Amino acid sequence: MAENRRSATNKAKSLPDEPLLRQGRPADPLAEPAERSEASAPETSEADNQAQEPAGSAPEDRGLARGIEKTIAESRQRKLRLMLRQCDRVMLMDFDILAMPDWPDNYALALARRSRDLWLFFTLLAAVVFLSGMTGFVPAWIAGAGFGVFVILLLSGLPSVRRLVTRKPSYLDLIIKRRRLLDDARKHIAHLEGGDGLLWQCAHMVEFNTALRAMRFSELLTLSERRVLAKHLTRREHIRLYLIYMLEAEKAYSRAEKAFFEGHQTALDKGWESVALSSESKA
Repeated sequence: MAENRRSATNKAKSLPDEPLLRQGRPADPLAEPAERSEASAPETSEADNQAQEPAGSAPEDRGLARGIEKTIAESRQRKLRLMLRQCDRVMLMDFDILAMPDWPDNYALALARRSRDLWLFFTLLAAVVFLSGMTGFVPAWIAGAGFGVFVILLLSGLPSVRRLVTRKPSYLDLIIKRRRLLDDARKHIAHLEGGDGLLWQCAHMVEFNTALRAMRFSELLTLSERRVLAKHLTRREHIRLYLIYMLEAEKAYSRAEKAFFEGHQTALDKGWESVALSSESKA
C-alpha cells in the first residue's frame, strides 16, 4: 500500500511536466466575416470608383461634343461667308440687258430682207430703162420716167427719207440693232465677270442648287475660269445660256444667304460668340 501511494505521488509530481489538454472557449464567430469585409473593402472601393468615373466623364464628353459642334458651325459660317462674298455680283445682273426682249426675230428679218431685195430689183430695173432710153432702144419719155423712178427709189433708200415713207425698220436697221444688243449684253457680262470671273466661283454653290452642275454649262465655266468668257459670247444663244446660269446662281445665292443668317441666329441662341462675331461682318 505504501509503495502504491509513493508511485502515485511520483506520477503526480511528474504529470505537470507534460502538456495538459483542457477544453478551450469556442472560436469568435465575428473574426472570419471581419476578414472577409476587410478583403472585400478594396473591391468595393474600386467598383465605386469605376461607377463614379462615367458620371464624372459625362460632362466632359458633353463639353467636347459642344466644342466640336461649335467648330463645325464656325467653319461652315466662314465657308458660307466666303461663298457669298465671291458671288455677290450675281445680284447686280440686269435681266433686260441679258434677255434682250427687243431682239429682232427671224421673221422680221426675213421680211426686211425681202423688202430690201425688191427695192434693189426695182431700182436696177429703173436704171436699166433709163440707160436703154439713152441708147435709143426705148422712147425718150419712157427713159425719162425710168430715170424719175430710179431717183425716187434711190432716195427712199436713205434712212432719213425712208422714215417719212414707212415706219418699218430696214434690213440694215435690224442688223445694227442686233449687233448693238449683243454689244450691250457682252459689256454687261464683262462687268459682272470682273477680273476674277463670276460663273466658276458661283459653281461652288452647287449644294444649294444642283442645276449649276449641268453639263451644258461646262464650257461657260471653263471660259469664266480663264477670264475670257465675254470675248467668246458672240451669239444670242450664248447670252441666253449665260442668263439661264445666272438665274440658277441667283436662286442658289438666295438659299445660301438664308442658310448663313439661320446659322448666325443659331449661334446667337446657343451663345457662341466667336461664331456670331464671324458672321457679323456679312450680316
